[in-house]
Amino acid sequence: MPEARYLRKMIHGVPVVAAPAEIDITTAEQLGAVLLQAAGAGQPVVVDMTRTRFCDSAGIHAVLRARKRAVADDGEVRLVVPADGAVCRVLALTGLDRLIPCFPSLESALAQTPAAATRHSLGTGRRISVLTLGCSPRCQHSAPG
Repeated sequence: MPEARYLRKMIHGVPVVAAPAEIDITTAEQLGAVLLQAAGAGQPVVVDMTRTRFCDSAGIHAVLRARKRAVADDGEVRLVVPADGAVCRVLALTGLDRLIPCFPSLESALAQTPAAATRHSLGTGRRISVLTLGCSPRCQHSAPG
C-alpha cells in the first residue's frame, strides 16, 4: 500500500494539516502521527477537513489523541468542516464537536483566539439550528443566507 502524504503548512505561525478525502483504518494511523507531531507545540493546530467525505472511528480516535496531546501542552485542535457534510454529522453524533471547536472555513479557524474558541464551544456564542445544518449548536458554522 502506498504511503499517504498529508499537506502540513504553517499559516501565521499556526500548523494546518489537510486531512484526506477518506479517513479510515488505512489512513488514520499516519494522519494521527502527523497530528500528534503538530499538536505537541503548545499552540493551536488546525485540521482542514473540507475535502474529507468519510471519517470512521479510527479517524475520530486519531483526532481525539491529537486533542489530548494539544491540551496537555496548553494548545488546542480546531477542525474545519463543511456544515452540510457527513463529517459534521459524525462529529455531532459522537459529541466531538463539544470538545473540539468546528469552523466553516480555514480563515475563521485561523482568526479565532484560543479563548474565543473555548468560550464559543462552551455555548456562549451564536446558536445555530441543528436541523438546518446537521451539526451541533456548538459548531461555529453560519446559517445559510
